[in-house]
Amino acid sequence: MKKAYVSLVMAICLLTMMIAGCGKQPVNKSESKIRIGVTVYDQYDTFIGQLVECFVAFQSDDVEIAVYNAAQSQQTQNSQVKKMIEDGFDVICVNLVDRTDPTTVIDAARKADVPIIFFNRELVEGDIGRWDKLFYVGANAEESGVMEGELAAWACITHKELDKNRDGVIQFVVLEGEAGHQDAIVRTEASVNTLKKQGVEIDKLGYAIANWNRAQAQTKTTQFIEDYGDDIELILSNNDDMALGAIDAYEAMAIPRNKWPAVVGIDGTDVGLEAVRDDKMLGTVYNDKEGQATAMFDLARVLAGGGSIEELSDKYAIENGRYIRLPYAKVTSSNIIRFMGK
Repeated sequence: MKKAYVSLVMAICLLTMMIAGCGKQPVNKSESKIRIGVTVYDQYDTFIGQLVECFVAFQSDDVEIAVYNAAQSQQTQNSQVKKMIEDGFDVICVNLVDRTDPTTVIDAARKADVPIIFFNRELVEGDIGRWDKLFYVGANAEESGVMEGELAAWACITHKELDKNRDGVIQFVVLEGEAGHQDAIVRTEASVNTLKKQGVEIDKLGYAIANWNRAQAQTKTTQFIEDYGDDIELILSNNDDMALGAIDAYEAMAIPRNKWPAVVGIDGTDVGLEAVRDDKMLGTVYNDKEGQATAMFDLARVLAGGGSIEELSDKYAIENGRYIRLPYAKVTSSNIIRFMGK
C-alpha cells in the first residue's frame, strides 16, 4: 500500500510539473509585444528623417520601435544590427549605408532567424535572394527621374523665357547624390533622357556630386555660377535638399529671382514643398514617405507574427515575393495643396 501511495504521489507531482511547464511555453508572437528595430544611414538626411518619423508614429502599447543612426558608417550599422538581434527584436528595418555591402547584416540576421526589411536605399538584386526573409520597401528610382524630366520638359516647352539666351537650347547642370549610388545614377539618366524624348534641346554644362546634402550643393552651385554665370537655365537635382542648396547659393549671391534658372528636385520633403509653394523651385517629385512607412509597418507586423509578405497582396503590389514599391507623384504650384501637411 505504501509503494502504491508513493507512486500515486509521484505521478501527481509529475503531472503537475508538466502542466506548469506547459504554462511556461513561449507566447505566440502575434499575441505578444512586437519589437521592431530601425537603423538609418544618416538621421540628418531630411527625407529619411521624415520617413522614420512617420514610422515611429505606429509605436503603441503593443509595438516597440527603436531607431539607431549609423552616421554614414557601415561598420557602425553592422554593430547596431547585431545588438538589435542580441536584444531580441522581432524584425529589423535597415536603411543601408553601403548598398553594395549588406553581407554582415544578412549573415547575422540569417543566423538568428530575424527577418530584415531594407528600405529606401535598395540593395543589389542578387543580395536580396541570399535568404528568404529579406525584403525591400521603397520606390522605383527610374520613375522619379522620368517624372523630374517631365516636369522640366513641361516648363521648358511652356515657358520660353527659361531659354534666357534664346538659342533654342536649354543649358543645364546636375546635382547628383552619391558617387556610384544606383538611385543617383538612375535618377540623373532618366531625367536627362526624358527631356530629350520630350523634344527639348539640351546642353549639359556640368554636374557635381553633392551627397544628397544641402550645404554641399550650395558650395557646388556657387562654383557653377562662378563658372557659367547666367548661362545656367535649368538645375536638375537628385533630391530636394540639394535643390534647396542651389537656391541658397543664388540667394547668398543676391542674384535677382528673375535671373535664376528653373530648379527641380525629388522627394517632396516639407521644406521642398514649401519652396515649390513659394515659387522658388519649379517642382518636385513626391516620394511617398507616409505610404512607405505604412508598408514597412504592415510588413514588419506580418513577419513578426510568422506570416508571409503575400498576406499583404490585397493592399500592395508584391514584386517577386520580396519587394513593395510605392508610386511617385509630380508636384507643382498647381497641385501643391494636395501634398502640403501630409
